[in-house]
Amino acid sequence: MTRPVRPKKALGQHFLKDLQIAERIAGTLSEYKSLPVLEVGPGTGVLTRFLLEAGHNLSVIEIDGESVRYLKEHFPALEGRITEGDFLQTDLTGIFSEPFCVIGNYPYNISSQIFFKTLDYKDRIPLCSGMLQKEVAERLAAAPGSRTYGIISVLVQAWYDVTYLFTVSEDVFEPPPKVKSAVIRMQRNGRTELGCNEALFKTVVKTAFNQRRKMLRNSMKPLLGKDCPQYELPVFDKRPEQLSVEQFVELTLLTGRCLKAQTDR
Repeated sequence: MTRPVRPKKALGQHFLKDLQIAERIAGTLSEYKSLPVLEVGPGTGVLTRFLLEAGHNLSVIEIDGESVRYLKEHFPALEGRITEGDFLQTDLTGIFSEPFCVIGNYPYNISSQIFFKTLDYKDRIPLCSGMLQKEVAERLAAAPGSRTYGIISVLVQAWYDVTYLFTVSEDVFEPPPKVKSAVIRMQRNGRTELGCNEALFKTVVKTAFNQRRKMLRNSMKPLLGKDCPQYELPVFDKRPEQLSVEQFVELTLLTGRCLKAQTDR
């Protein structure tokens, strides 16, 4: 018999022990029964159990060998569907050849990276949900003008509608984390293209927020230089947290024109 899995601090493991919360998280996929599901970091399978009971076509990816052995023994339905490896380093097209959903009780130490990885597969992932550190969840769901609105807010909301569902206290985990958690749901929006260069869009967003307290005419100088004539436009009077996704698209188009004018001189 496999011994209980030990939570490992290095992997950011905090095992959920509240079955009602696990069932609620599994329920975030209730409208997507027809699509396969990838669970990230199943650990001891608390969420896995409810996903299987709900009839999802489930595969899991787990980096912890001890957890993998536990899952193989206790969840025979997952035979052939357990990938032992690092989600961040895995080519997900090798697991799924069709659209799929992503869910998990995500490790705190890599949760932001998980959502950036999801963006790499945005055309294949219509829904991503799960539990993560409350602070990161708030940033993902933040609206323009909020103090928590930042780089990850803009880049994710360009492609997904993000809903902050509920907060989870520390005492439902083993071991309990030092911070609260939250459950979110990210549903693909109707945008098929940005209307601007996507790589430049990312650069503009990151550059703008690198000095988020300054007006854009100052924070954008590392990219546009000191003398860009576009600085006279009203948008450059704003601070980055005041701009919606659509306004960042417009700023990217302005940036592209300014950079082209500089190279054409």
